[in-house]
Amino acid sequence: MAFIVAFALTAGSALAEESETIEDMASAGEVAKVQETLAKIGCKAPAVEKESDDLFEIDDATCDIGQYDFKLNGDYKIMVMSIDE
Repeated sequence: MAFIVAFALTAGSALAEESETIEDMASAGEVAKVQETLAKIGCKAPAVEKESDDLFEIDDATCDIGQYDFKLNGDYKIMVMSIDE
């Protein structure tokens, strides 16, 4: 019985994490604006996460000069760019 309860709790938390991730993804319009900003510096984002109404996070962007992580504000301006080694 303990195994069944543990399995149910684990499965439930995995589904909650998956639904959080889906909700945290930027809309198609937001992704287009982020891609437009990153293209100006020779980068492309594989995925865009929306951390809040005015903060986007991009992990593992491919750039002409290497792989980088980014944070953009709600105006689609780069706030943080860090090398992803």
